[in-house]
Amino acid sequence: MLPTSFRVSRVFATPPMPHLRTKAHLLLSSRAVRLCPLHTSIWKRWATSTTPHSTTSDPAEAEAMQCLEQGTQKLEEGDVQGAKELYKRSVEVKRNASSLFNLGVTHYHLKEFDDAIAAWKESITLQPTSADTHTNLASAYIISPISRPDLALHHLHIAASLSPEDPEIAFNLAAVLEATGQLEEALKYYKRSQENGVERAAMHVRNVGAKILGKQMKAVQDAEAQDMSKRSDS
Repeated sequence: MLPTSFRVSRVFATPPMPHLRTKAHLLLSSRAVRLCPLHTSIWKRWATSTTPHSTTSDPAEAEAMQCLEQGTQKLEEGDVQGAKELYKRSVEVKRNASSLFNLGVTHYHLKEFDDAIAAWKESITLQPTSADTHTNLASAYIISPISRPDLALHHLHIAASLSPEDPEIAFNLAAVLEATGQLEEALKYYKRSQENGVERAAMHVRNVGAKILGKQMKAVQDAEAQDMSKRSDS
């Protein structure tokens, strides 16, 4: 069974849904902030501008940045629809990875999953090394009406290779691996997540370890039963 819920405060029998990230790159920023988005338990990360105004000499780029900044303000205020319109305008004026990323976030929150996927895929073509974009795209593939765990795993593996020490990416990858029955790989990434500071991963390490042990014991029992059956037949 695939994950059915986002970030949770207790452990469920099925692994939790990977976390969504938002990141409003304002081009001049290198500072990332994490906070809770509105009306959801999904965590988000975005970068905020460290300067009040852009220094770009390109009028189109300046307008795109202004729309991006205004859209992020709307998103922080809880106006997801308003943010979406501003991000759309930013993309129309000058297509860039940051505006497409944030446009995807608004589509996601409005449950417009196909549009979110399209925006994030285009963002990746412009900025293929964004681990956050690959992570969000994976989340969209999982929660879409027609779930694609294979594509989710593909993008989470890329994200993990881009940010190998990011504990949340490791946790997300482990969750989908567990949900698809790849327990040994899931255990590896839960352990990596735990080692890098995600406390809730410890419970999943124990749970998956117990599942693996149970699977191994069942295999031994099945082999013994088969052996006994052969002996009785002879």
